[in-house]
Formats: sequence, C-alpha cells, structure tokens
Amino acid sequence: MAMAAGSLAAVPISMGRSLARAAQRLLAGPLLLQTREPFPLATLTRSPSRGICQIAHALKPAADSLLHGVGDKNVAEAVKNILDMARRASSRSEVLHTDFLTPPIVKESMSALQKLSGIRAEAQGGYPQAERCRISVGHSDAMTTDPDVVAALSISGNFGFEACSHGDFLGAILGTGIVREKVGDILLQGEKGAQVLVVPELTEFLISALDKVGNVPVTCKQIPLLALEYEPPRTKSFKTVEASLRVDAIASAGFKISRSKLVNLISSGDVRVNWSPVIKNGAMLKTGDIVSINGKGRLKIGEITTTRKGKYAVELIRYL
Repeated sequence: MAMAAGSLAAVPISMGRSLARAAQRLLAGPLLLQTREPFPLATLTRSPSRGICQIAHALKPAADSLLHGVGDKNVAEAVKNILDMARRASSRSEVLHTDFLTPPIVKESMSALQKLSGIRAEAQGGYPQAERCRISVGHSDAMTTDPDVVAALSISGNFGFEACSHGDFLGAILGTGIVREKVGDILLQGEKGAQVLVVPELTEFLISALDKVGNVPVTCKQIPLLALEYEPPRTKSFKTVEASLRVDAIASAGFKISRSKLVNLISSGDVRVNWSPVIKNGAMLKTGDIVSINGKGRLKIGEITTTRKGKYAVELIRYL
C-alpha cells in the first residue's frame, strides 16, 4: 500500500486532475468492492473451481416472476437480495451464505431458488425444527457438500433461583454488541440455562464476552450440534367462530384478550404476522399464518371453514 500511495503522489501535475482522480479510483477499487455486498450476505467461502462456470443461464426466470405472490415487501426485498447472491455465487463458482433469516424469508427464498437450474441451495439452522436458518447458495459444481455454517453454544449458570426468559438470553447476547442476524434459535433448558445457535466466527468472542444473563453469572462453551437438546413445541388447539378473519378478531380470541387491547397492541407494534409487524387492524389472516404478540407467545392459524350462517370457524393452535 505504501508503494501504491507513493506512485500516486508521483503523478505529474501536467497529467491533469482527471487522470489523477482516475488513478485514485483504480487504487480504491478493491476496497469499494468489499462494501457493495447487500444484505443478507454474511460470509464468503471460496470453493475450488471445477472448470469455467458460465454466468447462470440458470437465473433466467426474471427476479420479478420468482417473487410473484410474495406479499410482504420486506420479505420480497430480502428474497431479491438472496437471488442476487445466487447470481454472484454461480458466476464466480463460489459458495455464499446469508445470516440467520426469519422463517418467511427462508420459505420464500428456498421456493424461488429451487426454480433455478444449476444452483444448489441449503437452509440450515442447527437442528431439524429450527426456525431461524442460514441459506447457503452456490453453483452445483462448487457446492458438493453441506457447508458448516452453524455453531452451537451452551450457556450455563445457576438459574434455579432466578429463571431467565428467551428475551433475557437474547438481550444478554445482543448486549455484547452482536446484531440479531448473527444469532439463530435459543433453546431454553430451565435451571441449566440455554443452548444458542450462532455463526461460527463469533463463538470465541461470545465465550469470552458473555459473563451474565440477567443477574446470573454464566459460563459459555461451544458444543457439537449433536449435543443440542430440543423437543417439538407443545401446543394446544381450539376453535373459535368469528364474523371475519381480521387479525384483531382472530388474535383477540386466540390470546384471550379484549379486542380493544389487541388494537392497542397493534398500534404499539407488538403484534406480528409471519414475523412482520402488523400495520392495520383489518389485515386478513389465512391458514398457516403465525400470529405473535410480544410477551404473550404465538399461535398458528389452522383449518378455516365457513358456517351455515356465513361466519368463519377457525382452528387456532396456541404454542405453550
């Protein structure tokens, strides 16, 4: 870098400012390239090239057609970025990885990527029921094995006298300066503490930086993914009959709170559908939607049938 800077300083003034500026841009080029990777690109892994990889004829369904049917603008934008990442991966014969993504983004991205020939995509969250996952994409010739992109940590302490919630553990982790996208699922273990999925490059940092959750001193160590202790979520199903499928009506019945209080929670940004904040009280729900309220849990919309009187009989699956 010293030689490059010196060479630039030696450019004669007679060559003109425009030429000097062009030379300066040339020297800065590699640095600029490092800042142009859009979200959600997190890690770049170079894989051995197996011959010349042509730019993906594979990516010829246009992005707009692949995004057809994705109603949430934030999800659509994230999926578009992942498709762009797949284009780069294919053209360079590399394997690229996202950060941890929410379930709607994972679902829509995998659906779109599976329509592209010559591209391989894998979603990994550390265990089969993982909600937050990372997606790895690459040309099928470059991505021959499942990438190792998820690590597990055990956070242990004496939680017998002070129980800590999912939010307590997440808050402690984010308090070290890590952004949410670098953290996957958090598996609570009662008095023992919790197990946390993270990007591998942050394991050593968390082991040294995380020393307390709430008021409980903790120790943190890396564990194999096979040591994760998880169970299918416990649920309770029941039915409600409502005049409409509006989120304020269905969520009010599902969480056993008044409709007016539910409206207030929506206004304060505490209600989400499929992990995206609800903006309008009249947003309509459908089978498969997940409704969550901060501090109150979540529920899933099951089968919906119409009664003889034109109302809706809705199966609600509450996560315990």
